[in-house]
Amino acid sequence: MNKFVIVDLETTGNSPHKGDRIIEIGIVVLQNGKIIEQFAQLINPEQHISRFISHLTGITNEMVMDQPSFSEIASQLMAYFTDAYFVAHNVPFDLGFINAELKNAGYTPINQPIIDTVELSRILLSTAPSFKLSYLSEWLALKHDDPHRALSDAYVTAELLKYLLSKLATLPLNTIKRLLQLAPFLKSSLFQLLSEQKELARKQIEINDRYDYEFGLAIKREKEIMTTDQSAEISIGEWLDRFLSEVRANHDDHRNYEFRPGQKEMASYIYHAFQSNQHAIIEAGTGTGKTLAYLVASLFYAVEHKEQVIVSTFLTQLQLQLINQEIPRLAKILPFTINATLLKGKQHYISLPLFSQSLFDQEMTNYDQILTKAILVVWLTETETGDIDEIQLPSSGYRFFNQISVSRELQQENHAQNETISFYNRAISKAEHANLIVVNHALLAKNLAEKTTLFNHINKFIIDEAHHFPRVVGQHYGLQLDYLSSLKKIEDFEKCLTKLNADHQPTIKRLLSMLKEEHDDFNRFIYHYVSRNGKNQAAASDIGRTQYIIGNKDQSDWQVVLEMASRLQFILHDVCHAFDLKSVPEANKHQLQSVVEDLLELKDKLKQFFNAEQSKTVSWIEIDKYGAKNAVYFYQEHLHAEKLIQELLLKKKGTFVFTSASLSITEQFDYFKQQLGFSNETIFERRIPSPYPFQNQVKLCVPNDFPIAKYGAMDPFIEAACEAIFSLAEVTKGRMLILFNGYEMLKKAYRLLKELLDDDFMVIAQGISSGSHERLKKNFQNFDRALLLGTHAFWEGLDIPGDNLSCVVIVRLPFEAPQHPIVNAKINDLKRQEKNPFTSMSLPNAVIRFKQGFGRLIRSYEDRGIVFVCDDRIVTEQYGQVFLNSIPQVQLFHRRTNELIETVQEWL
Repeated sequence: MNKFVIVDLETTGNSPHKGDRIIEIGIVVLQNGKIIEQFAQLINPEQHISRFISHLTGITNEMVMDQPSFSEIASQLMAYFTDAYFVAHNVPFDLGFINAELKNAGYTPINQPIIDTVELSRILLSTAPSFKLSYLSEWLALKHDDPHRALSDAYVTAELLKYLLSKLATLPLNTIKRLLQLAPFLKSSLFQLLSEQKELARKQIEINDRYDYEFGLAIKREKEIMTTDQSAEISIGEWLDRFLSEVRANHDDHRNYEFRPGQKEMASYIYHAFQSNQHAIIEAGTGTGKTLAYLVASLFYAVEHKEQVIVSTFLTQLQLQLINQEIPRLAKILPFTINATLLKGKQHYISLPLFSQSLFDQEMTNYDQILTKAILVVWLTETETGDIDEIQLPSSGYRFFNQISVSRELQQENHAQNETISFYNRAISKAEHANLIVVNHALLAKNLAEKTTLFNHINKFIIDEAHHFPRVVGQHYGLQLDYLSSLKKIEDFEKCLTKLNADHQPTIKRLLSMLKEEHDDFNRFIYHYVSRNGKNQAAASDIGRTQYIIGNKDQSDWQVVLEMASRLQFILHDVCHAFDLKSVPEANKHQLQSVVEDLLELKDKLKQFFNAEQSKTVSWIEIDKYGAKNAVYFYQEHLHAEKLIQELLLKKKGTFVFTSASLSITEQFDYFKQQLGFSNETIFERRIPSPYPFQNQVKLCVPNDFPIAKYGAMDPFIEAACEAIFSLAEVTKGRMLILFNGYEMLKKAYRLLKELLDDDFMVIAQGISSGSHERLKKNFQNFDRALLLGTHAFWEGLDIPGDNLSCVVIVRLPFEAPQHPIVNAKINDLKRQEKNPFTSMSLPNAVIRFKQGFGRLIRSYEDRGIVFVCDDRIVTEQYGQVFLNSIPQVQLFHRRTNELIETVQEWL
């Protein structure tokens, strides 16, 4: 069957079961690779179309008033689907609506073979940034004249299907066979298509010969590793001068690489720090081009001195930007060859033997797991790295990947695979030959702390986003544990024993039963303990969980918790040693040993958590008061990260350059140096201010008529903030980023704003609207009238240049909640040292976060807009001047809200 009927609908809502109806249908018929027929029809839904739907689709109530109802065209539509695949981008939506309408009209539902282009795109285009039709059409450069109109969407879906079918035809025979194995468990009816492609693939010798084959999988052939035995022919200073004078004139593609004075200055500082073997702290304001500056300095030094340099970042987004954008562009203009690579921890790389083994697992019940396997089978023909961050998996697909990553391989197997393909070994080999290695703070902290040989010979480090580094080091020496992940380890062990027919052994069966019961009782008891006692600490996490800090004065029944934890550890020990590994068949030994290691790790973490020295660590427990009565989360962090950092730096004896846009407080680095543990050491320090003319680009507005924000009675303040945001939205036409300190305040504001703004604006909120941070940002940019609400993650790393963002609202000055376990412990520690916690920690942390939020607005010379701070303590309190002195000088307006709105209107 080679006929495909592609359908797209516009509807009054998302659910036919709640009475939503079709308002437009578009159909495109594709046969033998050509579009042979198209059909489009507006439909009278016999109900009101909301303003939001009209805004989204352009279809109004007036447009459908004289159009036919669905029942009047039902017989005409049914004729399209004879002997054809039913195709849609998200079939359950379109087919669900059509069948509901057919049923209402007295017709038999459609029961054709289906192809869901969302599912097929996930399998064949796994590196796509999003699987929404508008994003895919843009990514593939497919013509999409009128998004959110049915015929245009159906047409572009047909073009997408043609692309996907052509992509399918390029896959090797081995991959087609693996997909055929999974096809019966997918939603799309792919078995016939794949069977036909299998016969064609047998004859495609040239395609099949392009790949390597290992563990029964087709894998993209590895490129030859470059060497770096070369030198820079000119000095960095000469090159920067030449670059400055020539590049913009002769290289149009590199107009963004104009070296501003601050950028050249920063590159020179870093190069000098490396040469003099001296630690450096460099704050580079927005627009200085710090990323390019440290890349140029690092690469010049690495090539000239034949040394390797490590660049460490906090955000994955920046790592990808470095490897995929900045470094390839630099490679075109530097006077030598760049060899840079990205290195991650073992948990990021797929293990080929473990994945191959999983394909023959007979438990084909979990759809997300089946889809993940199909995605990975195709991805292996494309990836050069085996790094899972290249692609998007379904939600529970990441849990499956954790079981087949290199981190799950046994140590002896890792060594044994030197002669076979291993993506992690490839990554290590690339790192050994590279002159610049990009890592994240967590991997750097791990390797420095554990004295691994990976970075032994490397002594030059750039720490970007350096304000995060102390916290990451503290977390490395701590732990995270929760009920569900622990239960998953126990269940994996039980499933493994079942496969080995070993669960019937009386000892194992009894111990497993005890373990599950003890584990559940333990978590339930802790849940109720925290529920009773956590309220006394008045602590809540960013997402509203109740927190309980473990201390020296725990309640009397804390002893029961300790006894239960000890008992659980003993049972875990007994379970792990109750089975003789020697009696296990070789084919199953790996899986059993792997799950045993998981349980032993769980035992060790419990021991670490409940036996930690409280003067050095902070341990706390969180529960969701509205969640399951055994859903418990355990956290532990090191209290004195600065001591750990100094130990690492002393052991390494290298040069560390710490850089970020937010390191200073009132132009001084004292606070950041304290976080790193530096006291009287000579450190190279520089502040490079932003080149942007902020005075002409930003107005800072602070209302003086808001209700006082009182802890426990915040509603009047939140309501006033939402009313101001509503007024600002009308003036700015949306394009607003609204930053909150905590999730509870964000949720309350979201509900109020949805009511106030009705259907006139799209309100997108972190933790409420579905999708990753990057997805929420893209959705915000795609809607003309939108507001983006975010908490901690959105205060930094969010780059929305130009007219897409014209107003940043900071609801409260970003002081950390003093009840947060880490903050609380540090406050108490500072008090013991007879220091003022507010001036020593709370204020500096808040100022740095404020600088990050302020920096979201201006990202280029052309940007202009408003920073609206609802919290007038920035003006009325003495410490407010510290905030103002730490950002660029801008015009400040402290007036009544209605006057500020007028000011904003005039300014914009």
